[in-house]
Parts: sequence; structure tokens; C-alpha cells
Amino acid sequence: MSPSSTKNQTDGIKIRDGLLAEFADVYTPEVLEALAAMARFNKDQKALMSARIERRARRFNNKESIAFLDTDAVIPGTQIKVQDARDGKFEGSPIPADLQRQWIQGTGPAAKPNASVASSIRNVAYALLSGADGWMFDGEDALGQIDTMSLENQRNLKLAIHRDPVFMNAAEQVAGEMNTWAKGFHGREIVSDWKEQLSFTTKIFRARGLHLDDRHIRDADGLSFSATIVDMTTYVVNNCQALQADGSSIVLYCPKIQTAQEAALWNDMLSALEAHLGLEEGSIKVYVLVEQLEATFQLMEIRAALGKHFVGYNTGRWDYINSVADALAWDPDFINPNIEAITMTYGYMRNYEDRVRRAVNTPDALGNCALWQGGMEPNIPVGSEEGVASSMKKAVAGGEREQREGASGKWVAHWKMVHIVRPIWEKVGEANQLGRGFPRLSYAQSDADGLRLLEDAPRSIRGARNLLSVGLQYGNAFGRGFQAAALKAADFFGDDDILYLMEDAATGEIRLSILWEWVHKGARLSEDDAETGLAAGDLFSAEVFQRLLAEEYEKLLKASDRDVHDDSKKTTLPIAREIVETYVLDETKVPWYIDLLNINLNNHDFEEAKSRIEKYMCSFKQDGTRITENLDTATAV
Repeated sequence: MSPSSTKNQTDGIKIRDGLLAEFADVYTPEVLEALAAMARFNKDQKALMSARIERRARRFNNKESIAFLDTDAVIPGTQIKVQDARDGKFEGSPIPADLQRQWIQGTGPAAKPNASVASSIRNVAYALLSGADGWMFDGEDALGQIDTMSLENQRNLKLAIHRDPVFMNAAEQVAGEMNTWAKGFHGREIVSDWKEQLSFTTKIFRARGLHLDDRHIRDADGLSFSATIVDMTTYVVNNCQALQADGSSIVLYCPKIQTAQEAALWNDMLSALEAHLGLEEGSIKVYVLVEQLEATFQLMEIRAALGKHFVGYNTGRWDYINSVADALAWDPDFINPNIEAITMTYGYMRNYEDRVRRAVNTPDALGNCALWQGGMEPNIPVGSEEGVASSMKKAVAGGEREQREGASGKWVAHWKMVHIVRPIWEKVGEANQLGRGFPRLSYAQSDADGLRLLEDAPRSIRGARNLLSVGLQYGNAFGRGFQAAALKAADFFGDDDILYLMEDAATGEIRLSILWEWVHKGARLSEDDAETGLAAGDLFSAEVFQRLLAEEYEKLLKASDRDVHDDSKKTTLPIAREIVETYVLDETKVPWYIDLLNINLNNHDFEEAKSRIEKYMCSFKQDGTRITENLDTATAV
């Protein structure tokens, strides 16, 4: 930090130059006081993240699989025995009234890059007028982080929750635009009374995970400050009174939790924040995104560790695939197929989903069960008539499958999907599937094996091109502040029968992770490819990857501004290519693609980007240290 930044501080935290004044409505005295009080958890977060990296390195070096916890052990950070957690001998939470029915939750950020408040806040209006039962406003995977977007996201949520005139004006305008679209697509309006509709959707916020640090704050010792602490504290302090006055729950989504010990830290922080604000313990409710293989081995333990705060699990797809690939990076026989083949009914994904539904339907000591929110529907109904019809048919079929399997609802990535998918649960009519009968979880070796189960599926050049093209485009979009973007492989630009999918950080992560597997584990192609001359059985080598990288990159350079913004082709796109190439070809598999993207936020200088990438790789290889701080304001690494 620069010397002048020390003027912008309160006890326990330091905020970089000018932001206290620019975002005085976000960094209120109450927020600053709470952040200072919560700063004591920053070192705990750092310690747990170091422990993560140590476990990861040990497993890789020892060729060690993740295993279930010892039944006689006590969950670290709690006084709960593992066996008691599995038996439901803990106090959980009843489900609040406004979470009883969550047939469809939408997800997306509350802000957009390089936009005025009046324009940016329209994201919130679309969400709250969509007809979704809940909207998970994203502070993590789908929220761009250039400049001060994390603060703009918080500002917009506060304005909307407090019904500020700037939000109400935007909402009135957006309601008309949504009805115009709906009359053309559905043949009817979807917003009748826009003011009344604003109260229908439960507001939910996803804080950034424990693995991320904030770009703008350091603690009193100069350490980068946990983004989890910043996000949860800022959102809850600014909005808890308005939410409660409106009869709404205070609800968070907790991402990227790997262990029950990490869940215990979340629980401690939630309880400390409640105590600081004078809220009853358990006032803040949380869903946990099951995005990590290790978490699937500790589902009941995580539920128990979160106790009165926990209300449900969500089964995401892409992040989870990435975690499985990362946890088994040491295993030469574990090679994922084309990403299109890894659906929720594929091998290890099927077993993962089954464990989640069994975990939520195991009652706690008071008889409380929990909610299962199904996975993401990434389609957007924009394209040719035939393409939209085909994609919507698949989307509905996917939702129907999840409903049959026991999900109480699912996610959509765009407001236009709400009225397409929600009728699946509406027709059934049950508010939720709490307590539906499933067998209790078992913890045999066969259960562990099922969570690593591969099944026959293609590994093809077409699949590799899809992985690579979208991975490059995602890195480019991220650098421009679009952490969620509608993307498809370059070969399908201009083909309206192939729809764009909403992609976020998770989709970028898994694409590079699979390509790393193919290169370093010697994947063999499953089919011939006329364009490259490669045949079934041929090795997917580093040379093949480099050829495809050059070809796919050239396609993006030649693409229209609609698909690849022209002003990115000499700025963020070359940096994205350098990151992709480094990640995939290096023998050392880095834990997060987003790390390499984050250190280049707001940097468009290619040589500087190369220097930062090299610095990160050297740091991680030397002792497992991930660079997570804002390098534009750091005085040293």
C-alpha cells in the first residue's frame, strides 16, 4: 500500500486511497466498526487456506485419495463428534417462511462494469422482477472485480433493498421492457404490478469464498484481507435491518467450502457478526454450495458445524468437476472426458448428487431436515427458433429430472429462464421436498470409489476445441469486468441454432483443468478427426494442445466485435492466452485459474502480465504460496 493509504483506516483494517470517501454509503461507520471487529478472523482464514494447500500437496506427493473422517474424531473448531454429526445429533435450523418455497433461484451479479449506478442497478431490477422465488446476488464467480465492482455490487444491493428512488425508477422502466419481451416469447406479460412484484423474490447474497482476498482492504499487519469477511460483513450490516423490517430472512450462500473445519470457521464468523449486531444467534441463514470433492466426504459434518445457520445445500456442476479433477491430479488413470459428457447423471456426478440429497433429508436432533437446491441451468432463450426450442426442451427435462430426484428447486443463470423452468415445480405444487425418504448416508469404500467413478465417454478434438475456445474467451471477458458472460466456441459464432451459455469463473476453471489432465496424463483420443489428421488412439500431447491453441486464438482475433470485443484483441485477449498456455503446459498444476486472472485485473500491459504470471508460478512452486493480493497496490510480495 502507498503511504497515504494509512489515512484511510480504522482499527484493524486499512482501506486503499480514496475509497472511504467515494463509497461512504458502503463503508459506513457501522460497517467499518464491524469489519474492525471481524478482523480477528483474518489470520484464521489464512491458516485454513495454508492447510488446504498443504493437504493438496501431500495428496499429490503421496498419491493419496480423499477419505472419510474418523468416526471417533471431533470436528476441528467444534465440540461435535464425527459420529454424532452423521447421526444427526446436533441442533440445526428450521426453514424460515420465505425459504420454504424456492422453486427457482436465479443467480447473477448486482452490478456491471463501467456503468453508471442508474444503468448498473438494472441488474437488480431484472432479478427482482423475474418471478424467481429467490435471487442469489453473486459477489464471487459471476461478479467482475475490475476497479471497484465489488463495492458497486454492494451499493446497488443496498439501494435496492432500501427501495431508493434510483432503484425504483430503474425497476419501473425494466418492468416494461421485460413485458415487451415476454409478450413476444410467452404471449403474455410476466409482470402485472411491478411494485408488488419487487417483494416476491427472496434476496440472497453469495460472499466470496475463503480462498479469495479483497482487492481494497488489508488488516492492521498489512496482510491482504479475507474477501469472505469483507463481503458477509458489508452486506449484513448494510441490509439486515431493512430485510428484517420487510419480513425477509438474512440469507447467504457460502461457496468453495472444502471441510467441516472450514464450515466451523464460517459458523464462528456468522455468530460473531450476529453478536456484534445484537442479532439472535442463527438469524443469518446459509446455503452451502457443494463445489468441492472433499466436502462430499463431510456433508453431515458440515451441516453440524454450521448448526443453527444452515438451511440447505446446492449441487453445482462446473466447480465440482474442477474440484474432482484437482483432487485427483496425481492419479494418471483419472482423465475426464469432454465436458459435455459430464452431466449430473455421469459417474461421479451421479454419486455426488445422491449423497447431497441423502444428507439434507437426514433429520437433526430436533427433527429438522434441510433443503436441496438443484444445479444451474445455463441456457438463455436467444437464438434461432429451432435452437431455442431444442435447448429449452433439454432445460425442462433437466429440471424435471432434478425434481423427481428430490430437489426442492434449481438455479437459472438468466431471468428469461425463470418462467420456462419454474412451472416444473409449480405443477407439482409442493413447496419443497423436506424430509423425503432416502437411505441414510453410508461411508464404505464403495461410497468413496463412487465419488471418483469415471464412465466411458468421448475425448475428442472437437471437445478440446470447445474447452479451449471458451476457456480463452472467459479469461478475456474476466479481464474486461464480465465475470459472467454468454459464450460459445468460436466455430459456432454466427450459428443461431447453437445457443450461447452463461459462463462464469467455474466454467473457466474446469476447462483448463481438463486440458491439463489431457496433456499431462496422456489422454488418448476416442475418435478420428479429419481436420487435424489425428486418429482414435492418438495421444493428446502438448504439441497438439499448442496447435489447437494457435488455431482457436486466431479464430478469436478474426471474430466480430459481437463475440470478441475489438478493443480486447490487443489488450486482455493476449493476456488470457498467456495464462491459458502457462496453466495447461506447466507440470505444476495451480489450484485456481482465477488466481492468475485476479493478479492481472486492470492490467492491459502484456509484458507486465507475463511478469506477474511468472511471479505467481515461482511463488507457488517454491512453498505453495498463492499470490492473492492486489499487485497494483502492493509494495511487496
